[in-house]
Amino acid sequence: MNEADAMELVQAAFRALIFASGPIIVTAMLVGTIIALLQALTQIQEVTLTFIPKILAVLLVTSVSAPFIAGQVNILARLAFSHIATGF
Repeated sequence: MNEADAMELVQAAFRALIFASGPIIVTAMLVGTIIALLQALTQIQEVTLTFIPKILAVLLVTSVSAPFIAGQVNILARLAFSHIATGF
């Protein structure tokens, strides 16, 4: 395995990480923003109010996007194993 193969593998790992975690992070940000707006509008300043909706939304999105996440990990594993198999 040369430097170009290693860089390609690292880039693929970062790409898989961003694609796999993207839906979950976006969901947590959107739910947090919506709850913050509702708290600002109703003047309810409870800190723990954001946790339950965020947890539920993240669990829902994780369960829905699990096949997509598994596919990204599968693509990365195939790429890594193909580089390892041909590199030695």
